[in-house]
Amino acid sequence: MVVTADIGVFGLGTMGSALALNLAEKGFTVAVSNREAEWIAPFLAEAGPLLDHLVGLADLEEFVAALSKPRSVLFMIPSGAPMDEMIARIAPLLEPGDTIIDGGNADFHDTRRRSAALDAQGLHFVGMGVSGGEEGARHGPSMMVGGTDHSWRQLRPMLEAIAATFEGTPCVAHLGPDGAGHFVKTVHNGIEYADMQMIAEVYGLMRDGGGQQAPAIGALFQSWRDGPLKSYLVDVTAAVLSATDEPTGRPMVDMIRDQAGQKGTGRWTLIEALRMGQSASTIEAAVGARGWSLEKDAREAAEPLLPAGTQNASMPSDADLEQALLAGRILSHAQGFRILSAASAEFGWELDLARVSDIWRAGCIIRSALLDDFASAFRGALPHGHLILAPAMRARLAETIPALRRVLAAGVSMGIALPALSAAMAWYDTIRRGRGTADLIQAQRDFFGHHGFERTDTTGRHHGTWGAPV
Repeated sequence: MVVTADIGVFGLGTMGSALALNLAEKGFTVAVSNREAEWIAPFLAEAGPLLDHLVGLADLEEFVAALSKPRSVLFMIPSGAPMDEMIARIAPLLEPGDTIIDGGNADFHDTRRRSAALDAQGLHFVGMGVSGGEEGARHGPSMMVGGTDHSWRQLRPMLEAIAATFEGTPCVAHLGPDGAGHFVKTVHNGIEYADMQMIAEVYGLMRDGGGQQAPAIGALFQSWRDGPLKSYLVDVTAAVLSATDEPTGRPMVDMIRDQAGQKGTGRWTLIEALRMGQSASTIEAAVGARGWSLEKDAREAAEPLLPAGTQNASMPSDADLEQALLAGRILSHAQGFRILSAASAEFGWELDLARVSDIWRAGCIIRSALLDDFASAFRGALPHGHLILAPAMRARLAETIPALRRVLAAGVSMGIALPALSAAMAWYDTIRRGRGTADLIQAQRDFFGHHGFERTDTTGRHHGTWGAPV
């Protein structure tokens, strides 16, 4: 049988299966395969009327032969060694002009390496970030594409057809060469970490400081769904806090052990930000908080042993909580976009940050009403390249920062940790102060290491005349 499939999808896990069905539903013929061949038949059996657009092939050579030329092969498999292994297996079966797409959460350094290696063979490699989870992949994800213009021309009709849309515009874009797409997805996930942590901190303050139960907290989040905090994660939070555990009749969240996992993209964002000399303090706080959450036994042992030293404080108003979360969200996004800007300059990607904002407006986990404001800000005046210096953002922060200060003061007084919101506030206060404290650090470095420093009144490198330590 001769098949001329538009695209091949290798990997029939949750995301791969959903994307294959999405493509089939949009009228494309999709060849599917999987390392464990026994997964193919059940997938096809559950495809229903979409089966006419699907063909399952366990043999890799037959899978490749079924694709129309130039071929497009989308891998939805674990990142790292499994992807390298599959590239080594499939590359000899492909021809110049064919494209391999990695749709997983890959380290962008790996993507750049693979892109260069395959380019030498006349093959194209695309690193494609896919956000939206299973539901998004099935009915419309946000996709961040990095690769050659040739690959984008080849993939664009299919990707625009399956992407989420915002006001009729597909939430997918070609962001640059090699690792651009995967890096943008990495930073997306870093922002996601910070956003989730800040939401959890507001929940924790209301629960532990205000003595409120999950349903009441959920009702407040529900009331924020149509305001400035409108977003997918606020929707999720409202739903989660309203859920009941059937066996006990208690709020579902109260029955969940407070230990959060992570898959690494938050750490990758932090590592790259530090390497490029950028602040990712809100993301670092979120990554750190997940790490601390795993020390459950130590935290339980410490609770009766460590004095709280708390002070009397009033619980912040609901309005203050809303405005504080809004301020924190603006600042964490601003850090994320600054990291993207630094990487774009370092790797020559020429990222369009307004376009990044556009494709995050629907389909992805961090979609929110704020992204409209960010997109507009990036298309206007942006002093020194900082989102928070855009006129509209300055106005938003003027409205919300006082509430963030009040919320943090209450949290500190009550002994309730707000690490991500605190990090956002500290970064804001650092950026807004023309004279910081690095002058003292430079003096210290010169004292013990003779590193030298620049003076405020003349050019060149200088050293101080220091006395002995007292």
